[in-house]
Amino acid sequence: MFNKLKISLSVMAIVLLAGCNSQVASVTPKEAATMFSEQKAVIVDVREDDEWKAQHIEGAIHIPLAQVEARLGELVQYKDSPVILQCRSGKRSAKAAEVLKSAGFTLTYNLTGGINAWTNDGLPTSQEKF
Repeated sequence: MFNKLKISLSVMAIVLLAGCNSQVASVTPKEAATMFSEQKAVIVDVREDDEWKAQHIEGAIHIPLAQVEARLGELVQYKDSPVILQCRSGKRSAKAAEVLKSAGFTLTYNLTGGINAWTNDGLPTSQEKF
């Protein structure tokens, strides 16, 4: 009896812990480009200023990762809309997506491969004029 109870509690703990591990959905660059061009999503670029100035997706919102939590108010209007987080390769944007999810954003996506994959797929970018 004790072993069965112990196993049941272990299974319940695993199920609860699995539910706490909030994975962020990913989108490919082409999926993101379609969503963005059809105005079905916004893109938030979480790279640093120098990276943004060198190359970015035209129309994306720029909020460096270190500022995402402090600047959530700028994104609150998109809380129930698709928000695609983007960085160079997809690591920082995954962290930013988790911050948004924790703040109650319901449709957060990570751009698979970041802007590197975006440009490798031949999708357009802009750069700031100096």
